[in-house]
Amino acid sequence: MDIVRALLYRFDWWINSPEFLNLLVNNRFLLILLVIVLMRLKYNTYSSMWASALVNIPGTLLHELMHYVVGLVLNARPCNFTILPRRGDNGMYVMGSVGFRNITFYNAVPSALAPLLLLVIGFYINRYYLPMMPLTATNYILYVLLQTIIIENAMPSSADFRVARLYFKGVLFYGLIFVAWLISLL
Repeated sequence: MDIVRALLYRFDWWINSPEFLNLLVNNRFLLILLVIVLMRLKYNTYSSMWASALVNIPGTLLHELMHYVVGLVLNARPCNFTILPRRGDNGMYVMGSVGFRNITFYNAVPSALAPLLLLVIGFYINRYYLPMMPLTATNYILYVLLQTIIIENAMPSSADFRVARLYFKGVLFYGLIFVAWLISLL
């Protein structure tokens, strides 16, 4: 038991040494490699619906929570919320969903594209929380895992885009607001 404890102590000392941390944090190749390894591990669970659901639950929860909150704020009246997987009509698995009772032109597009707000959350975590976090290999790997989950689940699904496209007036309305905002930046 003392040998195992000594090996763990030596490993912890090495992985948290300033030289290794500098190599880990300042090397973009290792960062990309870490993200790809995490994504590969995630995709290897897709052979089992329940293993896949377990791995995807944190991100699915964030994604669906964004739909729910924006729908609630914009009076879309969310009526159901689920993060449990189910088989869809086309045979594909649906990891989660939020239903609304009052979808109109002014709330359809923001409610459908609400997961994009996760990018703002990820940005603020990177900008304000990361500098305050003590630099250890474990913290850095957990940070990369959290950011990978946030950014991956910030992308609206094809069903989200389909709902947004159904409300042409809303697409036009928010498109004009976006163009006006871009012009104001010039």
